[in-house]
Amino acid sequence: MGRADARRAQRRGSRRAAKSGGIRRLFTWRKMLGTFFGFCLLIMGAFVALYVYVDVPKANALAERQSNVYQYSDGTVLTRTGDGVNRQIVDLAEVPKEVQHTFVAAENKTFYQDKGVDLKGTARGILSTLTGKGKQGGSTITQQYVKNYYLTQDPTISRKLKELVISLKVDQKKDKSFILAGYINTAYYGRGASGIQAAAQAYYGVDAKDLNVSQGAYLAALLQAPSQYDWAIASPTGKKLVKDRWGYTLDNMVEMHWLDKSERDTLKFPVPDKPKPARGMEGQTGYLVEAANKELDKQGITGDMRQAGGWTFTLNIDKKRQKELEKAVDRQLESKLDRKDSKVDATVQAGATSVDPKTGAVVALYGGVDYVKHYISNATRQDYQPASTFKPLVLASALENESKTQGGDLIGVNTRYDGTSKRPVVGSDTPFAPQNEDNVSYGDVTVQNAMNKSINSVFAQMVVDVGPPAVKKTALALGLPDKNFPERPAITLGTMNASTWDMAGAYATLDNHGKKVTPFIVKSAKHRDRTVEPVKGVGDQVISRKSADTVTSVLKDVVESGSGSKAANASAYQAAGKTGTSENNKSAWFAAYTPDLTTVVALFGESPKEGGGQVTLTGTANSGRANGGGFPAEIWADYTLGALNGGSGARFDLQDVERGEVTLPSSPPATTSPSETPDPDPSQSSGSPDQHPSTPSSPPASETPDPPASESPDPPVSESPDPPDGGTDPGRPGNNVNPPATDTPPRRGGCSSMRG
Repeated sequence: MGRADARRAQRRGSRRAAKSGGIRRLFTWRKMLGTFFGFCLLIMGAFVALYVYVDVPKANALAERQSNVYQYSDGTVLTRTGDGVNRQIVDLAEVPKEVQHTFVAAENKTFYQDKGVDLKGTARGILSTLTGKGKQGGSTITQQYVKNYYLTQDPTISRKLKELVISLKVDQKKDKSFILAGYINTAYYGRGASGIQAAAQAYYGVDAKDLNVSQGAYLAALLQAPSQYDWAIASPTGKKLVKDRWGYTLDNMVEMHWLDKSERDTLKFPVPDKPKPARGMEGQTGYLVEAANKELDKQGITGDMRQAGGWTFTLNIDKKRQKELEKAVDRQLESKLDRKDSKVDATVQAGATSVDPKTGAVVALYGGVDYVKHYISNATRQDYQPASTFKPLVLASALENESKTQGGDLIGVNTRYDGTSKRPVVGSDTPFAPQNEDNVSYGDVTVQNAMNKSINSVFAQMVVDVGPPAVKKTALALGLPDKNFPERPAITLGTMNASTWDMAGAYATLDNHGKKVTPFIVKSAKHRDRTVEPVKGVGDQVISRKSADTVTSVLKDVVESGSGSKAANASAYQAAGKTGTSENNKSAWFAAYTPDLTTVVALFGESPKEGGGQVTLTGTANSGRANGGGFPAEIWADYTLGALNGGSGARFDLQDVERGEVTLPSSPPATTSPSETPDPDPSQSSGSPDQHPSTPSSPPASETPDPPASESPDPPVSESPDPPDGGTDPGRPGNNVNPPATDTPPRRGGCSSMRG
């Protein structure tokens, strides 16, 4: 090597040495240690700033949202409502201790000792997020609770850091029981169930308080992968994994001394129930929930309060009786209708309300074919007239007010009235001359006979004798709504509006010996924060027991031998009731009761066209004239027999009543002959031309017992002036009407009529 090469090599070595020395001077151990501590201080400062800056926020929108639970009277679930969130928060005390431990054993064994965070797990989660590996486990129960309750599920670094800080603060401010309760109530378990109560119902059909340790371990295992671990849909691999995690959870419990090894060895994997379709508002459910919500509104539990969720509403609805009512309507009505091809059948709507007369509890309700197809509840709608089911209330008012006939006789069961069709009422400023069924005129009849045959003329005069305002006062006291309620003689035909619910309350009051019965459907309303007392179903005495029991005695005979005979079943139960059919057959009613049960059934003719509208029921199921003694009475009898488990030995306890005498008219009923009298004008007709008569066209012989009355529609209301002589056919004995001041002979008991 020459000198020149040696010098160049020397210079290169010097440069390398200088460079190496500079690097060593730059990265001395002192400088590196200082940089590390500086970085740590920076991180700590940033964390302190973050700790100070980040407050514990309010709960996120989904965390506190709960469903409302509607239950049958026995506690079984009817439905859940609440914006798609199936959650019902329960206190930790309601969850068995060993079930609480399953969640700790599965997720966070050190939960009771840690400070609420797992730094390693959090760091691992942040690293996984940065490297794109997705979500990783390792969080404590506190962190998972914070994520579910305060934050979101987004796998971002900022969310992870907030989770860490908030978890530390929550652990400092709240005890472990509070945190554990929050965790198991907010976690998602699959099958649409959020929270342990919903999960217990979804997987095992029990409440959280009734879970055992084996079932609890399965639910705790689910939280790692709800969809993958749901036994009903899991793959073989998923089933193996969840079974392994179930075992892992129980083994951890043994390790933590929360479960004896001997008990652990006996436990078998608790295969969950198969998933059940989500209960919605289909069928009768929507009608029941709607009726409950209307009642809750009156109690101060508003729609906004219900929307917040967390309520458990237990209804008075008896699950068995509800099913019996639905089956009775199907058997006695729907199976006979041709809704697709018959224009008449397509209009038929059925409604019913059944009440316990001793408590006022609504035990069954039928609102229509299906709530999602017909939103108007036929049980609670008040746009139809109750027709002749109102007549017993007229009699109740007469008895209660100790009213007298125009002739001064005290009105009672055996008081005799003139049953002449179209007879103008006497003593009223408002003229009224209603027509009897099929325009049949009766002779001298008792009130009992008049009720059995639903003789309009008798009760029209009785309203006048009592006074329409007094009759209305009694009706309102018994529970009818003050809606379209005129104070005129025509009210005897039920020309006001009422629902099956309203009429069930009135008849239940008669059944309850005159003590006011207010139907109510909500048995209890409970929330974690408050409990609401139910409606008081039984109130004060609104009419005397004697008056109520006397009406019951009269209505017993209506079922046994009158227009309600299709509901009679003497070997199975005692019953009292009344039929009713409104003008032009637009509605047909049967209101009746046994000592144990009061039920009102009605059919309504409703146009299926846009806007609806009332139409005739004539021709329903090709049966000709529709009336309360037909389909409604048959539905009532079918339901009552099932609701009473095949029958009841209970008998009416009637005290101090006047027994009705079912006697023959003093003279044969007289039917107006078309050859003698012109056809009544349309405003007084008894029904449509195509209706089939249900009463013989000629009067029965006087020596032959009267046949059971067949309910027919009430003719249109006609309030016409009184004739000059004030009343009825001349020369009939026994008239209860004061004779007019004329030279004609005295007339009979002032009575006129209309609807059946």
